[in-house]
Amino acid sequence: MDEEYDVIVLGTGLKECILSGLLSVDRLKVLHMDRNDYYGGESSSLNLIQLWKRFRDSDKPPSSLGPSRDYNVDMIPKFMMANGTLVRTLIHTDVTKYLSFKAVDGSYVFNKGKVHKVPANDMEALKSPLMGLFEKRRARKFFIYVQNYNESDPKTHEGLNLTRVTTKELISKYGLDDNTVDFIGHALALHRDDRYLNEPALDTVKRMKLYAESLLRFQGGSPYIYPLYGLGELPQAFARLSAVYGGTYMLNKPECKVEFDSEGKACGVTSEGETARCKKVVCDPSYLPNKVQKVGKVARAIAIMSHPIPNTNESHSVQVILPQKQLGRKSDMYLFCCSYSHNVAPKGKYIAFVLTEAETDKPEVELKPGIDLLGPIDEIFFETYDRYEPSNDPSVDNCFISTSYDPTTHFESTVMDVLTMYTAITGKTLDLSVDLNAASAAEE
Repeated sequence: MDEEYDVIVLGTGLKECILSGLLSVDRLKVLHMDRNDYYGGESSSLNLIQLWKRFRDSDKPPSSLGPSRDYNVDMIPKFMMANGTLVRTLIHTDVTKYLSFKAVDGSYVFNKGKVHKVPANDMEALKSPLMGLFEKRRARKFFIYVQNYNESDPKTHEGLNLTRVTTKELISKYGLDDNTVDFIGHALALHRDDRYLNEPALDTVKRMKLYAESLLRFQGGSPYIYPLYGLGELPQAFARLSAVYGGTYMLNKPECKVEFDSEGKACGVTSEGETARCKKVVCDPSYLPNKVQKVGKVARAIAIMSHPIPNTNESHSVQVILPQKQLGRKSDMYLFCCSYSHNVAPKGKYIAFVLTEAETDKPEVELKPGIDLLGPIDEIFFETYDRYEPSNDPSVDNCFISTSYDPTTHFESTVMDVLTMYTAITGKTLDLSVDLNAASAAEE
């Protein structure tokens, strides 16, 4: 291989494929390699036979579950915020033309042993059984403050500097009780633990506004959308984008060893005795294990069912958040369910996931509070995987490594990692201030 590439991307996980697409659009010369013979890496979608091979060492799933090809089971299950960063990235790159989306039916929160719909605005808050009458009035005032808050208009700040005031201080100004704080922080602002309470309130207010704006996008029962046929479609769509702009793809390339020059900078990748030269390498943590550190572990269960999750208004697709405090844990637990309505299972079948940041080595025990909410289960699989983040300095070695996927069931943290890497590689910030109304056509 005599050519030199600006960037070689290793791995076809979603993060790597988005980056490959963005860099190709910028007219960088990109070579994309993967040791697997399929797209998606850790974030692929599996059919039933692939699922059985991975978890049961068998290629014979029970015939009662229906045809294998009708299943698209996401290994990193996540919804997209309808007004969020991933949707903006899809529109910015015009990748929407390769995909079809459908709104997600419901967004729920676990509180005092029961599942409740997340009140998403002041009117819903008034009807919610999550709060008593006086608490509803206080919460309504807080929601109105958040809805009206405009960072560039001091008149909407009510004298508060949200870059200095903590979330705890802002919320106490409205006298809200712990239960209300719990669902605001975890089900609306989508924080993963309670550290946000002692951090500047601006981030929480922005997250709540994103939730409300996303909810208004499709007037659905939740702020989320999800692609038909599952998330395996996303890496392939960005791969197509990269190819349109001249990116080169090589799948099924064993080993993919990163080469370094005398100064310790990445200068190429060798596979099957051939070396492709490059200026920079992008990869997931598995390609450079000596340049990453373990930061946690995700426990998850994948369940196949013949009914929707109980107490979610018969929703065919839904997220349920179990805040840490409700479970006596250090971090939240997430339930994610989708079904034949998004073409990820045969008619009448539902796929549910239970995920959390693992605090023990026993996923079956640890995930029980979420599994108990599922009702009868046809089949269930358990797994834990380690989470890594880079420990290197890309300015020294030209290696840009993504962080592992966290257990959250939405894409905001995933895309922020991609955009941070994009800026580090190009020195530019991606302008995502797109007109989202132009995107409504992307929804089915």
